[in-house]
Amino acid sequence: MNIAIVCYPTFGGSGVLATELGKALADKGHNIHFITYQQPVRLTGFHANLFYHEVRVPTYPLFDYPPYETALASAMVDVINNNNVELLHVHYAIPHASAAYMAKQILAKQGKHIPVITTLHGTDITLVGKDKTYRPVVTFSMNESDALTAVSENLKAETYKNFEIEKDIQVIHNFVDVSRFNRKPVDAFKKLIAPNGERIIVHASNFRKVKRVDDVINAFLLINQQIPSKLLLLGDGPERPFAESICRDCVAAENIKFLGKQEQMEDILPIADLFLLTSEYESFGLAALEAMAAEVPVISTNAGGLPEIIIDGYCGYMSAVGDIMDMCKNAVKILKEDEVLKQFKANALEQARKFDIVNIVPEYEALYKRMI
Repeated sequence: MNIAIVCYPTFGGSGVLATELGKALADKGHNIHFITYQQPVRLTGFHANLFYHEVRVPTYPLFDYPPYETALASAMVDVINNNNVELLHVHYAIPHASAAYMAKQILAKQGKHIPVITTLHGTDITLVGKDKTYRPVVTFSMNESDALTAVSENLKAETYKNFEIEKDIQVIHNFVDVSRFNRKPVDAFKKLIAPNGERIIVHASNFRKVKRVDDVINAFLLINQQIPSKLLLLGDGPERPFAESICRDCVAAENIKFLGKQEQMEDILPIADLFLLTSEYESFGLAALEAMAAEVPVISTNAGGLPEIIIDGYCGYMSAVGDIMDMCKNAVKILKEDEVLKQFKANALEQARKFDIVNIVPEYEALYKRMI
C-alpha cells in the first residue's frame, strides 16, 4: 500500500506514535509518505520505503499568521497526486483533519477518491478541541473523516462526551517497540548516575501544567527521605523553569538532574528502577508504556487512559491525582527490597508486551485495507 501520514514532527506522543507506525509499515513493505513542516524527530536513518515531504509556508507582509492549514492541504494534494497515494492517515485532529477534508474535496474535483483516517490522541479532544474557537471545525472534520480511531477507550468516551460525533470510533491502542528497549549492558552508565547504588527514578514529559511536575519533585523528596535515590527529569517545556526553581532550594538538590529533551529514550530508561508519572490527565500514557518496555515499573495517577495499561499492584501502582503521600508509600514498597523490585520489573515487561508493535500495527493494516 501507498500511505500518506500527516503528524506533528515533535516529541509529543502523537508525533512519536505516527512516526513509529510509519517506520513499522515501511518495514513490512508499504510505501510511507510523511507530510509535515520538518523532519519528525523519530525519523532517523535511511529506509527505501520511507519518504518525507516538507510543508513550506510562504510568508507575506499581509499575513500576521501564515496560513499553515492551507499550505498543508496543498502539500497533501501534491504528494497524493505525484506518488499514487491510496490513503491519508492524519494524527491529531487540529489542524490535520480539516486540512485533509480540504485536500479530499480538491482531489474529488479531479476524479480521485482518497479515504481519510483521523487518529485522535488526547489534547486535540480534551483541551484544544473543546475551545469554542476550534470546536465547530474539529467536530465537522471528524465527522467527515472516513474512519476515526482513538488511542484508548478513555479518549473514545471523552470524544463522544464532548463532541456530537455521528460515526463509530475504533480504539487502536498506542504501542511500543519492545525490541528497542531490550536491556543492553547498563551497569557502567548506571554507576555514573548512582555511584553508591542509589535507586534511579525517572520522569519524562513535555513539562506542561497537566503533567504536574511539581508533584514529581515533591513525591521524590518524600521517597528520598526513606530510600537513597536519584531523580532524572527528561524533556522540556513551559513548566521547566518553575520545576528547576523548586529544586534549587530543596534539601536533595544534588540528587535531581534535568537532562532536557532526549531522542534516544531506549538508552536512558533501562538504567531506571522506577518511572514516576503524576499527570492530571493522560489520554493513554505512552511514556509509561515505554518505561515498562524497558523493564521499569511505574508509579502514576489513575487518570484518563492510564488504568488501561497499568495493572495496579502488578507492574506498578496508581494513586489519586495529587496524592504524593500514597505515591511515596507505593514507591517505597517497590524499591525497598531487591527481590520485590526484580519481580515488578519482570511484570512491567510482561505487561508492555501486550502493546508490542507487532500486535498493534496489524490492526492499522486491516483498517487501511477496509478503507481502500
